[in-house]
Amino acid sequence: MHIIILAAGQGTRMRSSIPKVLHPVANRPIVDHVLAAAVQAGAVSITGVVGPDMSEVAAAFDGHNLAVQQVAQGTGDAVKAALTEIPVSTAGIAVVLYADTPLVRQETIDALTAPIMDQSAAVTVFGMDLAEPAAYGRLVTNDAGDLLRITEAREADEATLAITLCNGGYMAFDLGRCRGLVNKIDNQNNKGEYYLTDLVELANDVGHRAVVVQTEPEDALGVNDRADLALVEAVMQKRLRVGHMAAGITLTAPETVFFTHDTALAADTVVEPHVVFGPGVTVTGPATIRAFSHLEGCEIAEGVTIGPYARIRPGSRIGKGARIGNFVETKNVEMGEGAKANHLTYLGDATVGAGSNIGAGTITCNYDGYIKSRTKIGDNAFIGSNSALVAPVSIGDGAIVGAGSVITKDVTGDAIAIARGEQVEKTGRAPAFREQRAAQKAKAKKG
Repeated sequence: MHIIILAAGQGTRMRSSIPKVLHPVANRPIVDHVLAAAVQAGAVSITGVVGPDMSEVAAAFDGHNLAVQQVAQGTGDAVKAALTEIPVSTAGIAVVLYADTPLVRQETIDALTAPIMDQSAAVTVFGMDLAEPAAYGRLVTNDAGDLLRITEAREADEATLAITLCNGGYMAFDLGRCRGLVNKIDNQNNKGEYYLTDLVELANDVGHRAVVVQTEPEDALGVNDRADLALVEAVMQKRLRVGHMAAGITLTAPETVFFTHDTALAADTVVEPHVVFGPGVTVTGPATIRAFSHLEGCEIAEGVTIGPYARIRPGSRIGKGARIGNFVETKNVEMGEGAKANHLTYLGDATVGAGSNIGAGTITCNYDGYIKSRTKIGDNAFIGSNSALVAPVSIGDGAIVGAGSVITKDVTGDAIAIARGEQVEKTGRAPAFREQRAAQKAKAKKG
């Protein structure tokens, strides 16, 4: 199977300096979703078709074939360009996909290729039965269900426009029987373009059968503007949520949880409302992710509780049974088994040993404006509330840091370190202080 991905569209309706197909859906460029589906389907080769001066899009096809459509003259012309990258002697099936349709799946491709593989058809087209066909091309079939032709809406008469079976865009064809027919596609139509859809009628003319295949209509949703981008994101998120729940994940309010394409959660993990998973999150054992937490580039072990209102940033590895509580942020941190930072803490570039407790308001001061340095906290250490640990610094196993301390030197194991100003008490001085301040205030008002 040889997959052709058409990516020459300019995407002007996106109103963006970023090429349309590089906009993210579930934190992955649109075209990468299409490439992933092609790879999953077992493509022998993948050929991207781009326009001239589309180097950013072309880079997405690194490691694959690339064809350039010098002038935008329609899908038929684009496929002709792609076929120059597939040797004439090549047998098998060509599948035509679009770089702006991130919802295409392996199942979609399998459905397109099955009738050709069993020799029941030479051409297949992805169809959608729509109540409101709008500007979609119409699929004209005979009583036996064979596809006779595809008529563009702008070229259709009233009777054809009444057809609700519409062209979803994807097509597959037998290279041996249809390569020559693709090269016969002409531009004798209202737009003067080469329509790939004409292949259906050309195939019928020489006795080759064409058929319609259908999966889910949403498989063919494309992105042309920001509204489309939001729509496909919503569909993708719904698919991801359903997939995670089917794999044994509890989502207490599924519609409020947002996943990235590569989020990996262990069965029996519980995810509360309004959680966002950025790229690169792995939960290796059942864990609880509480409400309003944001995770990215991290590994969470079995029995961990995150949140609520926690931010777990890239490089964080949270060990078995550890707890990261409300308004705690971690970055490039290793939390040992059973360690706790329950509230109001920043841990950056740090190692926290097993069983250690990090008090509220603790900050690892990891950056001096030029260099980031690490803080090492040993096993079973206790860091009192509102402490600042100025890196590079090491707190030994079993050590205790008194609340409010600013620690700038290493603390040895089992030591108690207190680094704060000495408390001074002046007995009975409060009334005199108040009188003095009241007099100053009254004088200021008169002045």
